[in-house]
Amino acid sequence: MSKNLKIGLFGFGVVGQGLLDIIQSQNLNLEIIKIAIKDPRKKRSLNKDLFTTDRNEILNNTEINTIVELINDADAAYEIVTNALKNGKNVVSANKKMIATHLKELVDLQQEYGTSLLYEGAVCGSIPIIRNLEEYYDNELFHALSGIFNGSSNYILSKIFNEGQSYDSALKEAQDLGFAETDPILDVGGYDPKYKLAIATVHAYGLFVNPDAILNIGIQNLSDYDIKYAREKNFKIKLVPTARKVNTKDIVTYVLPKLVAKDDFLYNVENEYNAVAVQAAFADKQFFYGKGAGGHPTGAAVLSDIAALRYDYRYEYKKYHSENGVKHTEEILLEVYLRYADEYLITLLEFDNISERYAASSYKYVVGTVKLESLIKNRDLLLDESVFVAYTGRQIYKQEQLSENVFAEELASL
Repeated sequence: MSKNLKIGLFGFGVVGQGLLDIIQSQNLNLEIIKIAIKDPRKKRSLNKDLFTTDRNEILNNTEINTIVELINDADAAYEIVTNALKNGKNVVSANKKMIATHLKELVDLQQEYGTSLLYEGAVCGSIPIIRNLEEYYDNELFHALSGIFNGSSNYILSKIFNEGQSYDSALKEAQDLGFAETDPILDVGGYDPKYKLAIATVHAYGLFVNPDAILNIGIQNLSDYDIKYAREKNFKIKLVPTARKVNTKDIVTYVLPKLVAKDDFLYNVENEYNAVAVQAAFADKQFFYGKGAGGHPTGAAVLSDIAALRYDYRYEYKKYHSENGVKHTEEILLEVYLRYADEYLITLLEFDNISERYAASSYKYVVGTVKLESLIKNRDLLLDESVFVAYTGRQIYKQEQLSENVFAEELASL
């Protein structure tokens, strides 16, 4: 039987209003009882009695059985969500930073208090990737997960490569359209996709990874030289988070700009759209595509979670509970394009080999293989405005090219 949900909503920004639009357009067995907001002076189209600035008015309301959390403040979201779970209220959240940072604790809280936390809208907007990882791939030998998880960065890169705009011009346009914040570093710096990758990795592999352990390098230092190099090689540049199994037990994760060739699924994913490419032993390669930002696309994902709670749905975290022994590793060589100014950086990174090199007074670059752990150790230097790094798409594991027999090894061990 479908439960009657009485909802307390935290946050009434773009996603909150988009969610309300969708709810009002359908006949659903749910009701929004109260909405918590920060600014009571802001003009709103709804009855003012529906709003409150006191979070406890929602959290302590025994009539409310479901909390929907859609605020930007990760610390405040953590307090709201943990309080709700401990008090027997199910929760839907779209706060990817809060979830990624505290996910192991939140999973334990659900187990302890018999409550459910759902967060499809926190990862890739309208793309139902978490539910698919949780249900469709729950018994799969899962190989790789990658894609475009951030619409703001993808919009900027699309304008650069498709319309010839400069980085600064494309960024300003994204800000004017509301795709990027006044301070866009969370998006263009790769932090947003890093949080999303950490969440997806739990469902893909049963592995909790602290977001701080995931290398993230963004596109904020992209220059005309880098754009020209990519065009000459018939590449586009995309900001791509990746989680990949390197053998039967080791998982590697990183967020890097990638030189994307025309035969790559991601080449034609443009503007604010997101995409997720997955690879598994039996299902092989599959591709999910949809809008990753905006009130209605994200609101649709949030509503899907709310609707699932009417039937007491919860994530089972089967791969985590199976104790499959997977672990996080940095033991991998990546082939990268690196623009730099100081030769000392090349020495510090200790390239395994360099296949291409160019040096002029205004522009220097190398293409070669480097250890992921070396990129992590020297991340601060890689963020200098004179430096840009992009992954070429070629990965080498433990000093040797990955064989195609990873799945065969797994199957043989079953």
